[in-house]
Amino acid sequence: MTSRPLLLRLRARLSLALPRGWRDAVLQVALWGLADLLYEGVRGLVAGRGDAALANAHAVVAFERATGLFFEPQLQRLVLGNHDLVVASNWLYVNIQFTVNALFLAFLYIYRNQIFYFVRNMFFVAMGMALVVHLIVPVAPPRMLPQLGFVDTIHQIAHINQDSGAVSLFVNPYAAVPSMHMCFALLIGITAVVLTRRRWLKLVWLVYPALVLGVIVVTANHFVFDALTGAVTAAVAFLAAKQVMARVRPAAWAWAPVGRRRVGSSAPAMAAAGAGQTGPGRS
Repeated sequence: MTSRPLLLRLRARLSLALPRGWRDAVLQVALWGLADLLYEGVRGLVAGRGDAALANAHAVVAFERATGLFFEPQLQRLVLGNHDLVVASNWLYVNIQFTVNALFLAFLYIYRNQIFYFVRNMFFVAMGMALVVHLIVPVAPPRMLPQLGFVDTIHQIAHINQDSGAVSLFVNPYAAVPSMHMCFALLIGITAVVLTRRRWLKLVWLVYPALVLGVIVVTANHFVFDALTGAVTAAVAFLAAKQVMARVRPAAWAWAPVGRRRVGSSAPAMAAAGAGQTGPGRS
């Protein structure tokens, strides 16, 4: 008999922690799930295009050689001499993207909700752009070009085969361009630099994209060219979120720094959100 009031109190406390209530929180999770499902679904559509993906990877190599960017094999050989550094790079590559992205976005949603929707839209635009490119121009990662001196450190040292078994269900092997590791690192890193007030935290988030760049290159999962296209994707996603989407729904999707009160963010609206209602102007 006492369990029901306890559950109700727990639910009420959790509702108060959600700035827009349960409905909006569930909606955001559902939207992210749908976006990821569509993004990961490309894997099945490009599964039989390995020859085209390898040919496009060689085209990337030719471009990098022509522009002086093809230094990745030499850099990787330097890192391979330090086993601990390779192990750390492998661990970061496998774990950092999902972990940092999920925790940062959850933090934004709960504590900087007025910023979350703008950042969410940047991610969605970037994922949509990448999905189209991956479909039209599949590109194999450098780890699939061992004849050029690349070593698949995830496979050979961490003993994780990204192209078979359960892992392959979550990895599109021909999605090197653009590098979404780089794109997401920039979207999160720059957002965090703008939001945080502590200098040491600003430095941490400034270094974060550079760390991701180093990890994706030394593990032979991306060329430098891939990272550059990831940066371009991030820039276009920012412009689309700011110049297009924010103008469509300025009260809901525009960037609003901490301290600026939006329409619908009054105390009554927050009280309604705590009761499980979705505040106006959000989706």
